[in-house]
Amino acid sequence: MTDTAPVEDWATDYDIFDPDYVRDPAPVWDELRGGCPVAHTERWGGSFLPTRYDDVQALAKMVPELSSGDPLVTTPPPEIIEELLMDPVFEKYGANAAPISEDPPVHGWTRRLLLPHFTHKAVQAHRQYTLDLANRLIDGFIDEGTVDAAGQYAQQIPPRVIAHLMDVDESRVDDFTYWVQCILELGLSDVQLRLKYRRVIRDYFREVVEEKQANPDDGFVSALLAGTDDQGEPVDPMRVVGMLNLQLIAGIDTTWSSIGSALWHFGTHPADRERMVAEPDLWPSAIEELLRFYSPVTMGRRAAADVEFGGVTIPQGSKVLMNFPAANRDPEVFERPDEVILDRPHNRHIAFGAGIHRCAGSNLARLEMDIALRTWFERIPDFEVSEPGEVTWAGGQVRGPRYLPVRLPSNP
Repeated sequence: MTDTAPVEDWATDYDIFDPDYVRDPAPVWDELRGGCPVAHTERWGGSFLPTRYDDVQALAKMVPELSSGDPLVTTPPPEIIEELLMDPVFEKYGANAAPISEDPPVHGWTRRLLLPHFTHKAVQAHRQYTLDLANRLIDGFIDEGTVDAAGQYAQQIPPRVIAHLMDVDESRVDDFTYWVQCILELGLSDVQLRLKYRRVIRDYFREVVEEKQANPDDGFVSALLAGTDDQGEPVDPMRVVGMLNLQLIAGIDTTWSSIGSALWHFGTHPADRERMVAEPDLWPSAIEELLRFYSPVTMGRRAAADVEFGGVTIPQGSKVLMNFPAANRDPEVFERPDEVILDRPHNRHIAFGAGIHRCAGSNLARLEMDIALRTWFERIPDFEVSEPGEVTWAGGQVRGPRYLPVRLPSNP
């Protein structure tokens, strides 16, 4: 499962954790689009990898043919699956991260419960908190001359905003970040670690739900508990535990990666940085372009039956990777796809996914990204990545910089 032998043929033996692929996967996508647009590998439990925009769109909409119940990009070995099936919570609720881990009908009513909290208007309730947070973080390092812009800034914003949204203890944000890394990064190659922190997150949110059941208020968790399912019955509290699980896992690593990738871009492309300083009205289109170019998320689906697609047979039980990042670099859809064009018109990117599972939290992610970048540029308009060769990236499920050394103007 964890074979690290060099890739000889990306069409039949790709490795999403290959160090060169993690650093820059675009050349591989370009190669595959021309010759094998839906690649296959036996590594990491086996999977199929589409690379064309239209194919990713079509596959993402094939629900329930491609089931949503297993959204991670790797498959655990058989003995781990057996261990999971012995867990009564897993047996009943599966991945328990509704709505993203559910097919209809559960998907529909759980998403319905979440959406009112993530409308454009609703997320504005978190604007001032996010702005104060961004300024407070910058206060902590602006006079130091250097900063790890990933670890000391980008990483710090999403977990605190999510804690604020859910009205849970903000002092646990470092724990939240590590737990999510153990699910989406470290745990992809260490399944026991993934299982451990899956239980840790579940137990934490079970306590949160129990406390809100005993002491309801007008907040996010109580609102979910007060909802009903598609039969008009009260929501099962363990479903709410799963929905909170999703907010944590989907809301931290992804937005952290998007903010960090944007800072990496501007810290290595001075002309784009200078343009944003001179033309701040470009931020709305620039953010969409950065989301397109540095799309962080790839999701997994599993074939519920044999699926014929594009001349390829995807056998029942096979994993299919919803490769949204590759779709967003397809030259059939985007002119000059391998360039960041800050004022790109008609940007049809699918960084937030496609079909029924399009990210419900996209408005909140955009809000965080907008405030994080605007505030940085207002206070630190002149900066650069000081040691580009030392930047480290995570890949696989979520791609983004994890160590990003930046030189600030106080230390020329």
